[in-house]
Amino acid sequence: MTATRATWLLIIALTAIRLLLIATKDLETDEAHYWMWSERPAPAYFSKGPGVAFAIRASTAVFGPNEFGVRFFSPLLAAATSMMLFYFGRRLFGAAAGFWVVLALNVTPIFNVGAIVMTIDPLSIFFWTAAMITFWVAAEKAPRFTLYWPLTGALVGLGFLCKYTNALELVSMVLVLMLTPRLRSEFRRPGIYSLLLVFAFATLPPLIWNAQHAWVTLSHLESRGSLDQGFSFHFSEPIAFVAEHFLFYSPLLFLGLFWAVVGSARRVRQQFKVLFLFWFGLPVFAFYLIISINKVAAPNWDALAFISLGLLAVNFLSDRVSLTKWWRYGAVAAVALGLLMSIVALDSDLLRTAGVRLWRKDPSDRLRGWKPAAVAVANIRRDWETRLGEKVFLIADDRSRASELAFYLPEKRIEGPAHPPVYLVESQDIQNQFSFWPRYDEFVAAPRLPAQNEGDVYTEEGGVNPFVGRSALFIRDRAGGRAPHNIRAGFESVVPIATVEVQRFGRRLRIWQVFLCRNYRPLPL
Repeated sequence: MTATRATWLLIIALTAIRLLLIATKDLETDEAHYWMWSERPAPAYFSKGPGVAFAIRASTAVFGPNEFGVRFFSPLLAAATSMMLFYFGRRLFGAAAGFWVVLALNVTPIFNVGAIVMTIDPLSIFFWTAAMITFWVAAEKAPRFTLYWPLTGALVGLGFLCKYTNALELVSMVLVLMLTPRLRSEFRRPGIYSLLLVFAFATLPPLIWNAQHAWVTLSHLESRGSLDQGFSFHFSEPIAFVAEHFLFYSPLLFLGLFWAVVGSARRVRQQFKVLFLFWFGLPVFAFYLIISINKVAAPNWDALAFISLGLLAVNFLSDRVSLTKWWRYGAVAAVALGLLMSIVALDSDLLRTAGVRLWRKDPSDRLRGWKPAAVAVANIRRDWETRLGEKVFLIADDRSRASELAFYLPEKRIEGPAHPPVYLVESQDIQNQFSFWPRYDEFVAAPRLPAQNEGDVYTEEGGVNPFVGRSALFIRDRAGGRAPHNIRAGFESVVPIATVEVQRFGRRLRIWQVFLCRNYRPLPL
């Protein structure tokens, strides 16, 4: 069987399996929150561009607001990324290299999780890979101008609208042009500037949105890296950053990649292919390694770096694997371990079914227990509405719980246009996207009253809060202690009425506490 045919069969089989799996697990908290974004289209959002929201809106418009509809594009994006990487690898190093990089990518735990859940990462990786390939073609055709230049700018821009980290791809492109003697003259030609111009147009939606909303995304990104608290050196943080990569990318695969990248460094000046792949990966990894000096970055933040570095590693290790049996054994072991870790990451219940005891929580717990918990809350709401003879609204203690409830509540109960089904606790702080949606503590314009006497003119109407005097259920994590101050001060009485608990294999998966909050009264500013 040829490498091309084997790659196609592998990708088709994996895509079919993933499409069968995506509806079998509850949405992860980010997925549920992005679904809420998709229900309220905007040019940008609190922390990211509109890409993921528009993708989810497109798929749910066809398949409905369910797990399959939300996640439909994720397996397809993984397949498209794999296919692009195969043909790019075949173009650079041959079909065998293309096959092995696709195989390694698809047994990496973090990529497998990303091929099931629908977050910003599948979109970001897809557009990064596509832009890398079109930039290669544009550079290959230099000095002749080609439409691949502006096409590359469009792909980087689309990636930027999904994940702002994709803008670092421009750094890689500039470095490749600067460090390649035959390409330095491109700075005197229109190609690179058409690329930058097209990319600049893609930045307008989030820039305009942020200009209208006090540049909240900049503050958010600053806080994500703890840069809002100052920058200082913490020796353990970058070590933890690298150590997490061994876990999330599989120990043997990451060790082989690290070895290969270090070994390839000396050939950067000798071979353009090595230089190209090296500089399309290093800036992203270096950026987050530097960030991790202050506070450890999440291992998926720099996933973009490993697209080109993975291909570089396969090329570096291929001769060793083909010539030495111990390297072949190591390659087989790395693939097998990565596959095993991917399976466990997606469904750790396979080990529990076999009687293996795991730690209390694991990554796949984020995909379980949300639907039954939401149904339990809905039942509690229905029972108390019958007792009280009034409709109650819902408040949650954090974004994750509010988003999961909003998705899984059997009855959404939207209080007004653009209102979320579940609110967050009222606060004057801008915390997340909920801060920009209608809130239960907001005042709206009062109905205009008719003039009582001829000549009376009403120039200003006082606002009213339609939630005043109403009751609510407040849902929080059991570990959170008593209801927060803004709940206790905002209602006449706050009483715990129920505990929602979800268990699995005899262990507690989720435990929430539900409070009945009577007679809402807005807090003073």
